[in-house]
Amino acid sequence: MNKILYVTAFFSFMLVSCNTEKVEENKTEQVDVAEAPKVPQLNYSIENQYPHDITSFTEGLLFQDHKLYESTGGADNLPQTKSLFGEVDLKTGKILVKAELDKTVYFGEGIVFLNGKIYQLTYKNQIAFIYDSKSFKQIGTFNYANREGWGMTTDGKYLIMSDGTSYLTYLDPTNYSVVKTLDVAENGYVVEKLNELEYIKGFIYANIWTTNTIVKIDPKTGDIVGKLDLTALAQDSKSKNPDALEMNGIAYDSLTNKILVTGKLWPNMYEIKFNLN
Repeated sequence: MNKILYVTAFFSFMLVSCNTEKVEENKTEQVDVAEAPKVPQLNYSIENQYPHDITSFTEGLLFQDHKLYESTGGADNLPQTKSLFGEVDLKTGKILVKAELDKTVYFGEGIVFLNGKIYQLTYKNQIAFIYDSKSFKQIGTFNYANREGWGMTTDGKYLIMSDGTSYLTYLDPTNYSVVKTLDVAENGYVVEKLNELEYIKGFIYANIWTTNTIVKIDPKTGDIVGKLDLTALAQDSKSKNPDALEMNGIAYDSLTNKILVTGKLWPNMYEIKFNLN
């Protein structure tokens, strides 16, 4: 009997000890989750609205020399859409076409200006077109290894492109080789579907495809350090044009600090203001 009692007591002690350890472990995990820093939401105000062509399937939006440019894709199921880019008339929202691709072959994606050239990505062809930034004549092409091309921006030195994954690819504009890739994450968790890009005062801003969110990325670490929730703008656009699709497009004019955002087939572009520090 004594041996049985001893054994029973021993196992009871071990069971309590194990359960206690699990409880303590769970407590520790809960504390870790609770203490994870929350990415701050960036408050914004709407400063102005401009018309936007509801046939524009927006893939890129940017300012260059105080002029607004937009690139669009031509979707097979949307016959009114085209793969082109050009200067946007802020009074009408119409694009003054500078270059157009054959939409039966190429789906146009993001564009960027750098060193007197314009670069235009394509969706699945793994090819980018190069144009002279003054004449807008095509002067070349280059191929990239990314399976897809989505958004594009520059830090003034490199071409930076997104491809719908969680990382950004930096390309050397002299030979188009990959300089580095930047893994983008929020509190250690990867964030995928990075789309249209804009470089603003040392940070990269990226639209997240199928959402109304723009994230602010620290290019030194890949960490997301801020978020813009533009659901209200998406809802306003949808109320004006039921065919409006996801938000895509952010443009920054460094001469005036003006920021414009829009989306695919949206009836408006919105000038918004938020803290850029």
